[in-house]
Amino acid sequence: MPPLTNPYIPLVLIHGHPFDHTMWTPQIEAFSPARRVLAPDLRGYGRSPSTPAVTRFSDFAADLEALLDEAGVETFVLAGLSMGGQIAMECYGRFPGRVRGLVLADTFPAADTPEAARTRNTTADRLLREGMGGYADEVLERMVAPYADPEVKAHVHRMMTTTDPTGAAAALRARAQRPDYRDLLTRVSVPALVVVGADDTYTPVADAEAMHAVLPDSTLRVIEGAAHLPNLERPEEFNGILGEFLAHVG
Repeated sequence: MPPLTNPYIPLVLIHGHPFDHTMWTPQIEAFSPARRVLAPDLRGYGRSPSTPAVTRFSDFAADLEALLDEAGVETFVLAGLSMGGQIAMECYGRFPGRVRGLVLADTFPAADTPEAARTRNTTADRLLREGMGGYADEVLERMVAPYADPEVKAHVHRMMTTTDPTGAAAALRARAQRPDYRDLLTRVSVPALVVVGADDTYTPVADAEAMHAVLPDSTLRVIEGAAHLPNLERPEEFNGILGEFLAHVG
């Protein structure tokens, strides 16, 4: 008899900054029993090696493509949150034929303004000079809502403070140089899911609505009671929405 194969399309999860693959723990636990789930640490984060002074988004995409080739994963649903969503857009531009569905959570496609780019480079300098602790303390209650579960807050804070400042700074400089993906979104030919926390101040609902408006085949879902990380703040709601989308795609 031929070997049994999993009938469900794999799910690839790209974490945001300054986190690691454990950002996706509720989704890995929910979906890996039925399908293959790949949630790598981006270069410079988690267990991945450190990076040069600037990590280009094309480098992140090339890393992911090489990982998928090595894993024997030809087609998949691609999901990214925040910076991970922008890297997912870069991946779609690089190898669109492999992406069966695109999930963009709490992200936005526009390139940085000159002012935003300066802020990212200034923050990168600060991380290299001071480390991650002060930055993590300052942004925690924007990453997750002030009313978030204390265990979620602790997890997010731990991810940020254990991130290598060198990798975080390199990624921030890359974000300052990233291209504009708005035109790319108009040419996405697969189903897309746009998700955002209702109380997200980094990438507010208006950004999600703008992406939804230009994507040819997309669904927009706003998760109440969450800020920038609804997959951690409201995992049951997020998993329900993602599960519906996966069923639609595959």
